[in-house]
Amino acid sequence: QVQLVESGGGLVQAGGSLRLSCAASGRTFSTYHVGWFRQAPGKEREFVTTISRGGGSTNYADSVKGRFTISRDAAQNTVYLQMNSLKPEDTAVYYCAAGRFGNAQANLYDYWGQGTQVTVSS
Repeated sequence: QVQLVESGGGLVQAGGSLRLSCAASGRTFSTYHVGWFRQAPGKEREFVTTISRGGGSTNYADSVKGRFTISRDAAQNTVYLQMNSLKPEDTAVYYCAAGRFGNAQANLYDYWGQGTQVTVSS
């Protein structure tokens, strides 16, 4: 069993930065791929990025490529999402998820956090 808790969201101006954290409980967290997804009001949940178990492989949605960076700290059981050059269209609730498969399909992830709100003002 893995429990995930996101933090680090908030209000930021366009062009600014935020770093989200996804802290996990459970000794098996290192065996899971971890993804970040986001959901804006009235829109479907969309894939943002994912990182492999060992942290050596990452994948990004085209909309965030070059601006967002995912990383993981095995010792801290935490995955981070560094978000730079934020745009108003990045406004959403951001969720981290852990799964046996690291891909863009939300329904393949087994565990989800409660989400953290990111609001980017223009």
